[in-house]
Amino acid sequence: MESINHPAVRHVPWNKGKLVGQKAPLKQREIWAIRIRLQLQQDARELALLNLAIDRKLRSCDLVRLRVRDVCQGGRVASRAIVMQRKTQRPVQFGITEQTRESLSSWILCAERGPDDHLFSSRLRESPHLSTRQYARIVRRWLQAIGLNPAAYGTHTMRRTKAALIYRRTRNLRVIQLLLGHSKLESTVRYLGIDVDDALEIAEQTEV
Repeated sequence: MESINHPAVRHVPWNKGKLVGQKAPLKQREIWAIRIRLQLQQDARELALLNLAIDRKLRSCDLVRLRVRDVCQGGRVASRAIVMQRKTQRPVQFGITEQTRESLSSWILCAERGPDDHLFSSRLRESPHLSTRQYARIVRRWLQAIGLNPAAYGTHTMRRTKAALIYRRTRNLRVIQLLLGHSKLESTVRYLGIDVDDALEIAEQTEV
């Protein structure tokens, strides 16, 4: 019998040649680079998806399941909303910026979405809403369009981006904890990778 330990038959690790670990947040100029491309393409759906993904700081599984009623009050997109997180079963409140409200309003009107409809429906008949895999492909396309390596980023990049920008401006961990819906401050510290980021920032500002 031929041995299964033959040199030619080797297990290849799933992460061989891939970048793993925390996905990097986007910089402000990178967000605008993607946003401008979508505006020029007049892609109302993806522009609304991008703006909402940045604003709401939700996990992809929560983002793709959003319904119109989750962001609208009295037929208008609200400035604040609350969503129950599927992973933690804890509510998280967030603000919706004017720019995001405008793009959402345009998309809801264009797509003729009703209150009970999902904001981002799937183009596959068997799925009532955009899947996390479809969303991941969209994010990958955005990143490639502006010359970023998709292996260093991902859908979680969208959740981390605004939190990282706010922390860099305020250095207020408690604010970030509330925005992300973390129950423990330690989780927020690990999430932001503060030790690493702060060390790099100090190094960049130090003249040799």
